[in-house]
Amino acid sequence: MELQTLRSWHGWISQELDTVMDFWLRHSHDEEYGGFFTCLGQDGKVYDDLKYIWLQGRQVWMYSRLYRKLPRFRRPELLQAARAEALKMMEAIVHWVREDPSELGRPQLAGAVLHDTMAVPMMLLNLVDQLSEGDAETASRFSELGSWSAQRILMHVQRSGTAVLENVSEDGKELPGCLGRQQNPGHALEAGWFLLRHAQRQRNSALLSQVVEKFIKQPFRSGWDPEQEGLFAFQDVDGLCPTQLEWKMKLWWPHTEAMIAFLMGFAETRDQELLELFDQVAKYTFAKFHDPETGEWFGYLTQEGKVALTIKGGPFKGCFHVPRALYMCEEILESLIKETEPTIQE
Repeated sequence: MELQTLRSWHGWISQELDTVMDFWLRHSHDEEYGGFFTCLGQDGKVYDDLKYIWLQGRQVWMYSRLYRKLPRFRRPELLQAARAEALKMMEAIVHWVREDPSELGRPQLAGAVLHDTMAVPMMLLNLVDQLSEGDAETASRFSELGSWSAQRILMHVQRSGTAVLENVSEDGKELPGCLGRQQNPGHALEAGWFLLRHAQRQRNSALLSQVVEKFIKQPFRSGWDPEQEGLFAFQDVDGLCPTQLEWKMKLWWPHTEAMIAFLMGFAETRDQELLELFDQVAKYTFAKFHDPETGEWFGYLTQEGKVALTIKGGPFKGCFHVPRALYMCEEILESLIKETEPTIQE
């Protein structure tokens, strides 16, 4: 049954990755000025030609990754569209985060509460992972930064280990008010698989077990809508009404991150519950976000799972979360199938 599940999802996900990438290759390239359009309607038509820098970078990474990792994507048009100076930018980011944040984000207002948001160390940890892959010199160079980032993420486990809070004080204490009570299930799950990768590199089995329970299973249990299914966008740890207007919507990216986290966790632990949770989330995700008519995925659903916005891309949704999840899940599934088949044959 396990092998059948793995094979079924591998075929479906592999085909979907081809469809999703075809959508972006056909509709997002600016042939006149270069770069990528991300504000795309349901059928791929550009509804705003504004280009967002962070989504440009994400699409460059996606093209580079697929070109390097999957033979069927080793196409000249992907390589031509993807050029970047990663290490130089990494040095600037580290300086902004650890030494002088004045050039990063909005200026700090007088009287504002200083806090540590989980997004910063988790993004740094992911950058360390990507830049270090297959490069021993770079891995050694950023080893301390990776450990620092992981520890900053772990500070967000609060309430005696029962909750992952999005914001904590700079010394790792719970903050008062809405800011301190905020939970983001999608971020916790994404941070979970970032930490899993870190635990793998460090060969730290204790950290791996902690991550599976605190950043993968626990956020899913609290973040899953028991009535309508799907993951809430935001939650309040005390059960109060969150202040984010979209808090009970179902967004595409938490579900893609959950798929990665559960499958990666299963590959590391062979915990059957994680495979079952992957199957549960993947079924919901493909049923609700996938658009069989024009390709790619819708990004924004109501709590009930109805399409709220028909756009396929915008200021936040680009060529990243969906293809990254599909690519990573395909890779993990392929590895699991290869490992499982010889066992069955014996």
